[in-house]
Amino acid sequence: MAKVSGNLFVIAAPSGAGKSSMIDALLKRHPKGTMQVSVSTTTRKPRPGEKEGIHYYFVDEADFVKQVDKGNFYEHAKVFDHYYGTSRHVIEDTLASGVDVFLDIDWQGTRQVKAAYPGVHTIFILPPSLSELERRLRTRGQDSDEVIAKRMAKAQHEMAHYGEFGYIIVNENFDTSVDQLEHIVLSQRLRRSKQQIRYREILQDLLSE
Repeated sequence: MAKVSGNLFVIAAPSGAGKSSMIDALLKRHPKGTMQVSVSTTTRKPRPGEKEGIHYYFVDEADFVKQVDKGNFYEHAKVFDHYYGTSRHVIEDTLASGVDVFLDIDWQGTRQVKAAYPGVHTIFILPPSLSELERRLRTRGQDSDEVIAKRMAKAQHEMAHYGEFGYIIVNENFDTSVDQLEHIVLSQRLRRSKQQIRYREILQDLLSE
């Protein structure tokens, strides 16, 4: 079978919608090397246990700005005094190897990626209700009431941009939602343009006289 390039996906959601857990569950369903989450570049220092090229690519601010000027990022942003970006070269090399790539970014980053890579597939994960979203945030037991209130307000602002995404999944039942995410990913692999490359020899044989 001929080599087929991977597909690029953006998966966005408000905090508490279950996005990270869904992605982790999907990756466990498939052999290593067929799909992966993109590794971002950042200017912050590594935390204990973090490894170069696995958790992030760590660079200093001067190098990051230089890469921005060269157009080396599909998207980038400054968060809490540190820069984060999605490397164009890392993504393109990974896709060229036939691996599907997931970008875990917000709606603003998604706009940048869509402008730079029109073929990206965009997915937005929603909670079934505001009350359920708040319950999930409180269940974590990590934040004060004030922080949860801020997260809820930010979530509503983020969810207002769902219309900018190609697919929507309402994460009410976790297993069902992971199934739906998997269906979206696999359907892109089955597109005619991909299958024509993958099964070029078979198609030629089937249509030969």
